[in-house]
Amino acid sequence: MVKKPSGNKKRHNNRNFIRKNDKIRAREVRVIGSDGEMLGVMPPEEALKIAKSLGLDLVEVASSANPPVCRILEFGKYKYELSKNKRNKEKTAKRVKEAKFRPRIEEHDYVTKLRRSEKFLHQGNKLKITLMFRGREMEHIDLGMNLVKQAIKDLSGVGKADDTPKLSGRFIIVNLSPLPQNQRVLRYNSEEEAEVEDTEEESDEDFSEENAEGAEAISS
Repeated sequence: MVKKPSGNKKRHNNRNFIRKNDKIRAREVRVIGSDGEMLGVMPPEEALKIAKSLGLDLVEVASSANPPVCRILEFGKYKYELSKNKRNKEKTAKRVKEAKFRPRIEEHDYVTKLRRSEKFLHQGNKLKITLMFRGREMEHIDLGMNLVKQAIKDLSGVGKADDTPKLSGRFIIVNLSPLPQNQRVLRYNSEEEAEVEDTEEESDEDFSEENAEGAEAISS
């Protein structure tokens, strides 16, 4: 009968697994104390005694170093901070939202799109403005180009164009990047409104999320 691999072996192959206390297998480790002071290189058994005397854990924080680096700290708090940092990185990952316009868009719809576009730029994300022509609308390219330039101007308090708007087939396209946070000035949202993420109810008709790094769309 073939023996099944033990649960411990599988766990140690998990890149997210963090060795601590008597699970640290290196002959020697470089130890950082609970106050951030370097305690030097020593056997993990010796470092663990120091940690236990303080009521703390010995945690391997850099397994690929030679020797591995361990810190004396409270393991539960350390795990919480790692999880918090991961969530913050995911939350602040840059996304791209596509705002779709038509040449003869109604004023109310135009302002609504600007309000939501401004919110997204204010939250630190990039924006792609796309204006689409249909049929004979191609006879009025200047009208569409002026509309896109006006939108760039109206959003200048929170973002700036990466380049000049360009005509590509039946589309005029331009990308906007957010201004530095301390330079953003809101025009269509209050500070409180701009910080609130759109709910699923608000997004169902107007947005199409592709992936974390992909494009969402504010449709016409």
